[in-house]
Amino acid sequence: MKKGLLAFALFLIVGCGVVFTLFSNTQTPAPDMVSVNDAVMSGEDLAEVLRREYDRMNAEKQSSELRLQIFLYAYTGALMIGGVLLFLYCQRRVLSPFRKLRRFARDVAAGNLDIPLKMDRHGAFGAFTESFDLMREELKAARENERAADRSKKELVASLSHDIKTPVASIKAAVELMAITAKSDKEKTQLGAIGDKAEQINTLITDMFHATLEELQALNVNIAEVPSTTLPRLIQSADYKNNVSPFDIPDCIVLADTVRLQQIFDNIIGNSYKYAGTSIEVRAFFDGDCLAVEIVDSGAGVPEDELPLITGKFYRGKNASDKSGYGLGLYISKYLMEQMSGGLECENREGRFAVRIKLRLAGNN
Repeated sequence: MKKGLLAFALFLIVGCGVVFTLFSNTQTPAPDMVSVNDAVMSGEDLAEVLRREYDRMNAEKQSSELRLQIFLYAYTGALMIGGVLLFLYCQRRVLSPFRKLRRFARDVAAGNLDIPLKMDRHGAFGAFTESFDLMREELKAARENERAADRSKKELVASLSHDIKTPVASIKAAVELMAITAKSDKEKTQLGAIGDKAEQINTLITDMFHATLEELQALNVNIAEVPSTTLPRLIQSADYKNNVSPFDIPDCIVLADTVRLQQIFDNIIGNSYKYAGTSIEVRAFFDGDCLAVEIVDSGAGVPEDELPLITGKFYRGKNASDKSGYGLGLYISKYLMEQMSGGLECENREGRFAVRIKLRLAGNN
């Protein structure tokens, strides 16, 4: 940039000097008195000699003016071309990089950190633009780390919130049983206070779980090969009221995440406790390349027009208006089953309601 400006300034100085020199040499030509005197002495006509001398001076003057005009035109043209070239140079080397920096700053301010800043390492602003792009990369890495940390925190809160609900429900069930067999009013009062506090804890956990899940886009699922002999233990762990009748599950290996599968059984059996309150029957059979596990209660089920909607997020049926909840249990369960390459279906039967989960058998991709 400095070299271009210096060359342009030098060109202006040299051009001005040449113009000054040419102007100083364009004085009116003087008659050659020696030639006139010699011509008169040789007997030539004086008028003819003066006319010829006048023509010579006039031609000399026109030639000088023509040279000056040619130079001025050439110099003006060269000056214009030099100005245009200098403008294009400044446009490319100065203005264009600054416009790129302005767009880059606008993208960064808008949170778009995926567009790199194109750099001309040999330009005047090469190191400058490289530093800006390094800043973009560092900001992007920091934002991704922040998102990962926030996501991990929300997943931890959601997971712990859900896992805590099961022991709290067991405490409530035990308190209700002890209240029935309590012998004194003092014991009943104390057990009632414990039950109230357990219900308060359960409500707070539900609110925390709901708030976290509303922002959470996905729950991690770690699929592994799980023997079917693990399933009875998970179902019995969810059945803290012992409403599940004895059942058998065929021997096989399924693809599942036992932690998430426990959540699914907790949600399904918990819904049965809340809405049906009847005995629960568990059936397991092979369905194509899946192991199907049905959990069936004797509740009234849901209206047929609502059946396709009950696995939606925050959806609660008309018959659930007097029950606590947020309409997330079946939504979470279906999502987790799909992440395990399985599925979840609900259906009404004659006087019964069934939830069927399908676990993909190992070795079937």
